[in-house]
Amino acid sequence: MTIIQLLRLVRARWRIVLLTFVLVVGAAAALNAYLPEKYTSTASVVIDVRQADFTYGSTLPGQTLTSYVATQVDIISSVRVAQRVVEMLELDKLPGVRERWLDKTGGEGTLVSWMALVVKDNLEVYPGRDSNVIYISYSGANPERAAAIANAFAQAYIETNLELKVDPARQYSEWSSGRSQSLRDELESARKRLSDYQQEHGIVAVDDERLDIEVARLSELSSQLSTAQGQRADSASRLSQSSSPDTLPEVMQNSLIQSLKSDLAKLETQRDQLSVRLGSNHPERQRVETEIAGLRGKIRAETKRVANSLSTTNLVSESRLTEIKAAVEAQKAHVLQLRAQRDQIAVLQRDVEHAQNTFDLVTQRLAQSNLEKQTQQTNVVVLTPAIPATRPSSPKVMRNMALSVVMGMTLGFGLAYLLEFFNPRVRSRDDLATSLEAPVLGVIPGANMASKH
Repeated sequence: MTIIQLLRLVRARWRIVLLTFVLVVGAAAALNAYLPEKYTSTASVVIDVRQADFTYGSTLPGQTLTSYVATQVDIISSVRVAQRVVEMLELDKLPGVRERWLDKTGGEGTLVSWMALVVKDNLEVYPGRDSNVIYISYSGANPERAAAIANAFAQAYIETNLELKVDPARQYSEWSSGRSQSLRDELESARKRLSDYQQEHGIVAVDDERLDIEVARLSELSSQLSTAQGQRADSASRLSQSSSPDTLPEVMQNSLIQSLKSDLAKLETQRDQLSVRLGSNHPERQRVETEIAGLRGKIRAETKRVANSLSTTNLVSESRLTEIKAAVEAQKAHVLQLRAQRDQIAVLQRDVEHAQNTFDLVTQRLAQSNLEKQTQQTNVVVLTPAIPATRPSSPKVMRNMALSVVMGMTLGFGLAYLLEFFNPRVRSRDDLATSLEAPVLGVIPGANMASKH
């Protein structure tokens, strides 16, 4: 359809178009007159994320800033904040409120909770774009009350934000106060166990030097044991040669025996000479023979004495070896006992250190919690308080009327087009040519084409 055909259509069906336009605009005007006027007041608060925690001075990382602001929006929109607003402004005591509550709920729940839900229906909370500012808007029939409620939401949010920081600290303080005493008792018990063990075994606070001395003594005894074992083996080896004592090194190295043997050799030489010169029965030879026999007896006696001393030396070596072995075993047991005591001391000291660290941690956190629960500072401040609106925010008369004009004209044109579509008319020779799909041969002047099909 061309523009000329559309204009001819509107001119032909202008009553339908006008009627539709009037009805839509009239309905919009009636709606504007029927809807109650509402006034919207907006308060804004700003969150100082650089001081998100006054007690510790920590700040929020950049990646959590968006979620933090979104969380604050949810807190403002919560029932808890709305209930605080109801209590602050005593909205539950307004005339007729109780009757409405009873009529709506039948007395179920509490009046404050129901009123908080009613108040929330007209609340709008939204964050500023790329900023830490949160806007709190409230709409109501009374501009002064709407501004008061918006400001009350801002104040209730600040107080609730402070409570959310203080309440965990207060709860932790109450818990840690009782826990601190039990931890103190555990620390004292661990210290007492350590002290009793030290007193029972006579252990000083620092006993590492004592253990080092005992270990050195054990090493020295082990060295003596090795020496004694060598001496015992040597004496046993010599004693095994006692069947031929003349070959023993002690006998061969004995100066007295060697001297006696030297004298014996001289006498034997003298005896041989006398035997040749005087004969074997000569008294002089007999005397020399007697002296030789005496020397041999002395040599045998001295050799026996030296051999017997080897047996005594072996017995002494065995006794010494046994004593040193016993001393080494006793020293080993003593060193092992000292090490066991040191290990037990280390365990008890670790128990004391663990109890001390736990007690210090809880005590420190308790002091911090006591500081937190006393704080009255928050990182939220009111940026702009709400003021009573001078003009209603709804209904928007001009906007609604402009939309009704556009919608009325659109519906009028659309209705006219539908009527034309279901009941087409020939209003020009162009329409006749299009509908019959045949050329127009002529036009009768003065004929009313709009009345013909």
